[in-house]
Amino acid sequence: MVEIKTDASVNAMREAGRVVAQALTAAEKAAAVGVTLRELDEVAREVLRDAGAGSPFLDYHPDWAPVPFPAVICASVNDAIVHGIPTDYRLRDGDLVSIDCGASLNGWVGDSAISFTVGQPREADLRLIETARAALEAGIAAAVVGNRTGDIAHAVGTVCRAAGYGIPQGFGGHGVGRTMHEGPEVPNEGRPGRGMKLRHGMTIAIEPMLIGGGGDDYGAAPDGWTLCTMDGSRAAHMEHTVAVRDGAPALILTAL
Repeated sequence: MVEIKTDASVNAMREAGRVVAQALTAAEKAAAVGVTLRELDEVAREVLRDAGAGSPFLDYHPDWAPVPFPAVICASVNDAIVHGIPTDYRLRDGDLVSIDCGASLNGWVGDSAISFTVGQPREADLRLIETARAALEAGIAAAVVGNRTGDIAHAVGTVCRAAGYGIPQGFGGHGVGRTMHEGPEVPNEGRPGRGMKLRHGMTIAIEPMLIGGGGDDYGAAPDGWTLCTMDGSRAAHMEHTVAVRDGAPALILTAL
């Protein structure tokens, strides 16, 4: 089911989204060589606490997961694509880090993700991250009234494929609102003109996930949560929650 949000509800989601942006900004600022992923999780927890917000990630337990998720961020490093559990791993020079975070505030949810490098970056990683950002921007630009979810998927996928990157199949964006995962599904690749028609008041997360080696294959790590590239290449993940609006570009709800 897809809930069409009122303008007041969208404004409330904007407040939740702002908390997410603050948490991601703080986590990226804290990320440095020698810092653990658990420490980044604690930085995000403090931002949520200070804002009076909860975490839709913490204790989330979908059917396919062996245990509830134990953190407020997903921290995925190098060949990890998404859903990385923060551990005592200490960041190293040149690591590529993707952080996904959500916040629940006054009954509404925001969801966003960023990718960045630590220390001296690899040129290939910078290209991968910039392409993920460009794919996200293309998807947001396609999120207008009258288009369909397939138009967003096509926009995202076209940017990724043109750069020679892989796309993990079966994972993509989704509706966001009172909960973290709502309808509709928003794939990262698809045919234009297909899927659900976009209406004013729809709120969705658009989230490109790119595999640097060019293949689409991935597998689950022993923790049952982290998804990793099968070829060992690096991955990047970008995400914003946006609101579709009449006569205007999509409104990004998870920006500062």
